[in-house]
Parts: sequence; C-alpha cells; structure tokens
Amino acid sequence: MTVLARGTVRTGGRVLPDGWVLLRGGEVLRTGHGPAPAADETVTGAHVVPGFVDLHCHGGGGASFGGSPEEAATAAATHRAHGTTTLVASLVTRPVDELAATLAACADLVADGLLAGVHLEGPWLSPDHRGAHDAALLRTPEPAEVDRLLGAGPVRVVTLAPELPGALDAVRRVVDAGAVAALGHTGADAATTRRAVDAGARLATHLFNAMPPLHHRAPGAAGALLADERVVVELIADGVHLDPAVLALAARAAGPARTALVTDATAAAGAPDGTYRLGELDVEVSGGTARLAGGGAIAGSTLTLDRALRHAVTAAGIDLDDALAAVTAVPAALLGRSDRGHLEPGATGGAVVLDERLHARRVVA
Repeated sequence: MTVLARGTVRTGGRVLPDGWVLLRGGEVLRTGHGPAPAADETVTGAHVVPGFVDLHCHGGGGASFGGSPEEAATAAATHRAHGTTTLVASLVTRPVDELAATLAACADLVADGLLAGVHLEGPWLSPDHRGAHDAALLRTPEPAEVDRLLGAGPVRVVTLAPELPGALDAVRRVVDAGAVAALGHTGADAATTRRAVDAGARLATHLFNAMPPLHHRAPGAAGALLADERVVVELIADGVHLDPAVLALAARAAGPARTALVTDATAAAGAPDGTYRLGELDVEVSGGTARLAGGGAIAGSTLTLDRALRHAVTAAGIDLDDALAAVTAVPAALLGRSDRGHLEPGATGGAVVLDERLHARRVVA
C-alpha cells in the first residue's frame, strides 16, 4: 500500500489541507488529514490530485496509437508519466479497412486497462476543415460503414461533421452503440449544429480549431457548441491552438462542469523536434509546435496534461480546482467512468503528486 501525504489533497469534491490518500495499486482505500496511516511507501508533495483523463490523444514518446501494441504501450507510458492514468486513443482518418483492423487490435489493450477506449477522429469530417487529415480518405457516413466501425472494436468517441449527408443518423447510431458523439472538423452553421446536439451529440472536438471562427451574426458550430448546456467542450491548452485569453473566455463561458482540457498529442509529445507521421501524412515539429510538412496546418500537439493544467492556471488564470476538474472529473463523467476522476474511496483511477509549480512528480496507478 502507498500513502500520498503531507500535501493538499484535492479529491474532486473536497480539499483536505495536510491531507493523505491511502492507495492499494490505483485504488483509493481511505482519505483523511493529519497524521497519515502506516504504509509500505509514503510519498509527499504539494498537491495530491486524481489521475488525469485525456479524451483526445494520438500518441507520445515517438509512438502513435494505431500501430503495434508495443507502440501503444510506449505512448501510454509517456502520458502516464505526466499524470494521465485514463486515456482514450485517438485515430486519424485512414482507409476504413485499416481502421476496422486497428479497432479490433485495440480490444486487448482496453481489456488490459492500457486504454479506456478508442476515439475515431474521421473519416466523416468536412474536407474544407480537415486540418491534418488526408482529404482523399474523407467520406460521408454511410449507415453500413458507421455500423461496421462501431462494431469493430472498443469505440468510445466518434468525431464527425454534422453538415455531411447522413450525419444526423450517424450521431444517433453512435449514441445507440454506447459511444460519445462529438462534433468537429466542421463548417456547419449553428442551426445544423443544434440539430446534431438534439440527435445526441455531447462533445465538441477541440473547440474553435478546424471550424470557422465565432462571428457575432453567424455563431456557427463554435458558438452553438459553447452555448449549449448539454455539450462538453474540448480545449487544447498549449498556447498554440488557443490564445490564453480565448482559453479563459471559453472556460468561463462553458463553466467548470462542461470544460475538458485535452492534449490532441501526436507521437512527438515527450519526444524531440523532428519529422513524424500522423496517419498518412508527414508532420514536422519545430520548437514544440507540430505542423504538416511544408509549413501546413497545425497537426495535433506535443502537449501532456500536466503542462495543459499549468498553462490553464498560469497563462489563462483559470482557478486550480476548475482546471483540475477539466482534466479529471469532467472527462471521466463524459465517459461514464464513475470510478475515475476523483479520490474518494473506491476510485480506481490512481493519483498524481504535483509540486508547487504543478509538475507531476509521482503517479500511482
């Protein structure tokens, strides 16, 4: 058993000064404050918080999800070292046969607890807002194809553009399959976006990115998603995808119950600058910023969730407890994981010890 002690314990519902958490593996047995119970190991730090939950991550440590199990393990370990104990593996647009095969291969990784599921970011995206997706592989969501991929493996999140023919039916199919329907890579107007939310969509994929900007007479998808109380909004807090003022504005507008910080990390997260692959495309990373080769569109990030937390608090001025909820309780609730995102007895998502500057110093999971 391990005790994380002598810091401020933030359970997700309570703040315990001079608190402690007693864990066995990644399971919380007890919490309290004052003298800590005896254990095999005692770890101290400024803050003890729940293990982080990332809804949107393509890779890390030089490896991408969608490759071999060994690559998946490398990517997951990279993010776990930075506090992420629950991770949804995101797949970019690939040929449908390849996506189906990858989903099937991910089943064992989910069963083993390495992954919390898979996010299909494509192929049902707008060609005009494709970002770092291969335009030649984008498709409209045909019912048989949607059902095939939903049945091929552990799909937890599906991003699609609601203006595509058949998209509203696809949203319903995703929801009926028990997955989260997300809206993104879209040029939809506000009315079309609202219809997709009425059909069951509950997540905005990296709000503001890969969609038209908010306009005061044409709010579009960004405005409709931000305003709808039913929708959780993903925000990439790396200082590249969003200006800190926009990050703060969006978090304030959505509120702490609807804001999820995500990494949208590529293989380059936790790895040196250089050239990497994202699906079918080459990505060049310089100064920690990833773009399609040749100076093209932003292509994911090199972010980890502890850095996203620090940026949200220090650059955007978001309250620490609100920022913590955005990397723990909010994404866990969206996934239906009541055992994650908090540090109350019975939680199994592990814990993270942070120092005074919010760097992850120890992860127990």
